[in-house]
Amino acid sequence: MNETTVAFPGFASPGVGFDEPFEMLEACHERVQRSLDLLQRLIQHVDQHGCDADARSAATDVLRYFDLAGPHHHEDEERHVFPALRDHPDARVREAVSTLQADHVLMHAMWERLRPALLRWRDGTDAAPFTDEERTVAAEFVRAYERHIPLEEEVVYPAARALLDAPDQRAMGHEMADRRRG
Repeated sequence: MNETTVAFPGFASPGVGFDEPFEMLEACHERVQRSLDLLQRLIQHVDQHGCDADARSAATDVLRYFDLAGPHHHEDEERHVFPALRDHPDARVREAVSTLQADHVLMHAMWERLRPALLRWRDGTDAAPFTDEERTVAAEFVRAYERHIPLEEEVVYPAARALLDAPDQRAMGHEMADRRRG
């Protein structure tokens, strides 16, 4: 890329392991944000420079994250965090869980609408910039995560941490790790 463009960074993961599952979930949020930032810069890059090798590489990174790591993250929450809070005494926590579960469905649907354009860019089959509709979906996708992450980190994770003792959290972390190996 030329000097006026922002380089696309790699995705170094924070040094958190599955023995600390909530810290791992929060670290995943950092990677979500980096992937969303990369998506936004990628769209601008293709607008300005077309679908070059840098764009294909960035599209590959965005696809990798939202095709693999993102769904694992949502599944972690659906399996371990949300069920623990189903009968939580605080209505705000129960409402947050309901909102987050609906968000997961919505974000998946938005991703499925964005994915074909990114596949075209990754594969170099079509260098056309995002359509107006794809731009709208991309902006909504980013906004959905901007609302979603604080609700998890400020309401849901603290409530779940308080309910899940150390053995439960260790079991949660082991299951998360095992699912990624299998």
